[in-house]
Amino acid sequence: MIRKPTKALEWQSKAILLIVVPWTVASVILQARWWATQVPMVAWTTLGISGIFGLIVWRLKAGTLAAAATGAAITASLMFSTTRYSYQTSWLHGGLMPLLAVFLLTYAATKIGRARKERLGTGESKRGRNAAQVAANLGAAALVATPRILALPGSRAWDTTGNLATLLAIAILAEAAADTVSSEIGQVFGGQPRFITTFRLVEPGTDGGITLTGTIAGAAAAAIVTGIGIWAIGEDIYSAAICFSGAVLGLFFDSFLGAVFERRRWLNNDAVNFLSTVSAAFTVLVLLASILLLARFSR
Repeated sequence: MIRKPTKALEWQSKAILLIVVPWTVASVILQARWWATQVPMVAWTTLGISGIFGLIVWRLKAGTLAAAATGAAITASLMFSTTRYSYQTSWLHGGLMPLLAVFLLTYAATKIGRARKERLGTGESKRGRNAAQVAANLGAAALVATPRILALPGSRAWDTTGNLATLLAIAILAEAAADTVSSEIGQVFGGQPRFITTFRLVEPGTDGGITLTGTIAGAAAAAIVTGIGIWAIGEDIYSAAICFSGAVLGLFFDSFLGAVFERRRWLNNDAVNFLSTVSAAFTVLVLLASILLLARFSR
């Protein structure tokens, strides 16, 4: 969900930028340098695609110039961190495809019923998202993926960390899409929302308010992003179910944080979005750990 920032809590948005941007930029520089000396095609393809993507976002006014630059850096970081063999098609089989799905779904959702959202005062700025909003929604995906650079490409550790990191990133991206789509569609078609903790009727745009239509739309967006992501990395339906579960639980956690913390002005919307994406990754880790424990005890 997108809200106008509360000035007293702007430090939270700045903190997210400080967490995400330096790490992501450093990751891109280090990985670009390595790939440029080893497999130049990976370096130039990644930098070229991410740069073009950033320009498109800016030209479509889906984000400010700073937001487009932040998104381009996150895209490059995800692409480098999810590079797969063979290199000729690695850009198709990594983090780029689900990231593009997130952009297309959220961009379309924000345009639907724009006049009604503007009357409610919940519409997105005509300049698009700012850098903090991009970092809050997508930054966690770059953060969980970049530890893969510590492994030697082509090694077993590279494959293991790459698969886990990509699953976490897919869950995060699916949650980000679900959150925005559920909010944007719910405001237009969902009618009067209900408070997630009490289920009483509240005004549209209320923090913690959910609608059935919005929730279904959000779950559908999560399913689309998860499906594309799982196809891109060649995982199975069980991995898809885990990522989808993480995204949907993150969607409800977002509404819970909005109801309990954002409504009391303890957290701003960027902090809520960032923590919700982190919760999606955490859910995936818990589910994977539970499956491993059950498999061990069932022997």
